[in-house]
Amino acid sequence: MTQGLSKRRTRLSAVGLFATAAFTLALSPVLAAPPAKELDLVPMITIPAGSFIMGTQSPKGRADEWPQRKVHVDAFAIDQVEVTNERYLAFVATTGHRNPPNPYGTGALVSAKGIEQLPVVQVTWYDAKAYCAWAKKRLPTEAEWEKAARGTDGRTFPWGNEEPTSTRANYDREWVNDKTLYAVGSLPGGDSPYGIKDMSGNAREWVQDWYDPDYYENAPTTNPQGPDKGIVRVIRGGSWHSPLADITATARGRGGFALQTHGTGFRCVRSLEGHGQDSSAQEPAK
Repeated sequence: MTQGLSKRRTRLSAVGLFATAAFTLALSPVLAAPPAKELDLVPMITIPAGSFIMGTQSPKGRADEWPQRKVHVDAFAIDQVEVTNERYLAFVATTGHRNPPNPYGTGALVSAKGIEQLPVVQVTWYDAKAYCAWAKKRLPTEAEWEKAARGTDGRTFPWGNEEPTSTRANYDREWVNDKTLYAVGSLPGGDSPYGIKDMSGNAREWVQDWYDPDYYENAPTTNPQGPDKGIVRVIRGGSWHSPLADITATARGRGGFALQTHGTGFRCVRSLEGHGQDSSAQEPAK
């Protein structure tokens, strides 16, 4: 009798542990499986295939942010945080790519202390593209970036429609050397619905697309890739120096190929097989 009860308790305990683990996994971001010989070991989160609300309705946003429309994007995986100095310098050491300027003082960036987990800045669009290619990734399209930043409910900021606080975004500040940029992922209050960090403020982010102020008027509503040609590329997310209007999830910045600033960095994405049909990924609750 005692032995039978013990066996039943063991089975019930196992069921309980399984249920608890399943519940925990359901609440966690969906991490994308890394490819073989991963060079960039940063966590990536799967953004599921589906439609989202892109842009703003006039007169809320600037003219280049509307008309607002529903856009379908295939599933992809995106870096959870911006590329850091540590990760970028590993790329430089491996490939011989040129070092970025050191915004924190004299000497090479590699000699600066305590900046390893700050987002890399002073990188051009070409630098960002080269890094992503080395990591077997690519720059996100503008549509991919916006979906990862705001989810599917048309929110103004990654965290919702409430204005930013000091626990949500690093913005509207002056440069104070290594105290200006924050370590990546250090403001969890600013996370997007998918758990993507620092998509408002800290460092602006290069994306793949050419910039055209009128692109939304005629852009495709399935996997838009940006205009076929242009003069400058799109930059998203705003920086530590940006005003409130520039750190929304819809704000569109721009810059030339050679632009290097103390406030511009990037993150990478990876296309997923099966045209985005990732059954394990779920849209965030509205």
